[in-house]
Amino acid sequence: MKSIVIGSGFGGIAAALRLRAKKHQVTLVEKHSDLGGRARVFKKNGFTFDAGPTVITAPYLIEELFELFNKKAEDYIKLTPLNTWYRFIFEDGKVFDYSGNEEQMLEQIEKINKDDVEGYKELVKFTKKIFDKGFTELADVPFDKPLVMMKQLPSLLKLKSYKSVYSLVSSYIKNEKLRRMLSMHPLLVGGNPFTTTSIYGLILYLEKKWGIHYSMGGTGNIIKGLEKLMIEEGIELIKGHEVINIISNNRKIGGIKLDNQREILSNNVICNADPPAVYEKLLDQNKTNSLFKWKQKRMQYSMGLFVYYFGTKKTYPNVEHHTIKFGEKYKEHLSDIFDKKKLNKDISYYLHRPSATDKSMAPEGNDCFYVLVPVPNNQSKIDWKLEGDKMKNLVIDKMQETLLPNLRENIVEDFYLTPDYFEKELNTKFGSGFSIQPKFTQSAYFRFHNKSEIFEGLYFVGAGTHPGAGVPGVLSSAKVLDKIL
Repeated sequence: MKSIVIGSGFGGIAAALRLRAKKHQVTLVEKHSDLGGRARVFKKNGFTFDAGPTVITAPYLIEELFELFNKKAEDYIKLTPLNTWYRFIFEDGKVFDYSGNEEQMLEQIEKINKDDVEGYKELVKFTKKIFDKGFTELADVPFDKPLVMMKQLPSLLKLKSYKSVYSLVSSYIKNEKLRRMLSMHPLLVGGNPFTTTSIYGLILYLEKKWGIHYSMGGTGNIIKGLEKLMIEEGIELIKGHEVINIISNNRKIGGIKLDNQREILSNNVICNADPPAVYEKLLDQNKTNSLFKWKQKRMQYSMGLFVYYFGTKKTYPNVEHHTIKFGEKYKEHLSDIFDKKKLNKDISYYLHRPSATDKSMAPEGNDCFYVLVPVPNNQSKIDWKLEGDKMKNLVIDKMQETLLPNLRENIVEDFYLTPDYFEKELNTKFGSGFSIQPKFTQSAYFRFHNKSEIFEGLYFVGAGTHPGAGVPGVLSSAKVLDKIL
């Protein structure tokens, strides 16, 4: 059996390895000269910048890929658990260190609002129920038939999946600061906490179950370890060539055509590329039916991302590995991003400082960072050639005020990515950071299916298909593929 995988993000690599373990002859095609997709690496003058995911949860999903071939993950990669998972900084400057230490969590909650201590305990219990159903039971189940979804609806409704994550958290927690903090997880997978189905509340418990880890040398070292494994196991890697067409005869997939006009025939094509871009650009749209066209048209896409990477000539030892800083307004700001599609100066941001844990990421005496700011996707028609530098300067000013004194004069290396990068380089529709939004009406059966509804021999893994975005989600999508192919 011959299978081709398009795209080398975590989902594509996991799919290639799982198919190889089933004795498929596997070719993986990546348009860039390096593997990783969103998890690529940028190196600049001694600084190493992970392009994308930095929070590693559920490490067993990575370890499983090595175990498929009776190998040990620790021979290839080194994952280190973090003590402080996130440092939250609120608009009034108050700080909360979020971790797996429940005693410290309860002490800090009590200081903010002692009435919320019991509510927090109850919330954690409820998110365990969601986790047991949504992750343990359903994350690797194929949702390609309506009956599968119908069977699950009663239990999903019992778990209040019709509520948003923010609404669920608010039913247990009274204090607004704590509500923001405990409902922020959808932003990690491209959703608005005020509209994302409460099923994604399972992320809160998922973190508690396995902790948050960092890959020494950066997330890119996980990609490097998996690439080594793929080569050892005889997976053919084609880098630096883009797929320009998926060959089909009527609705039967026959292979791919590359930008150098080379054609590779195969029984199956597995796309780690963004589903809407695949259907619109690589396949014959005339073969899709009106119902599928309606489904495509009604989809709502995740926010875009402005990511500013910078190295400093001094260190900032008081800054944690992961910091989340909230702006003054929260709901209004998210509404601007997701609904009104406009920029707002009252930004919230996530700051990653890998050199807090791993000195190899920056030259000696220097510090390495990236700051991620949710922004509207390219449905906004924002001209990032005009707005990019303005956003960069706004972000520097905001960080300099609160977190990184004298930052501007200490930056020695920097660059940024906008939704244009996601649209042009990663081929995501509208430059969305995480493909489609994780709403209830876009979850499970309602997402793009792992097994194409239209073409025989076409499959999907990655953020746009079931179960969704985030490293555990895309790795689990390859487990779904395992069951259907």
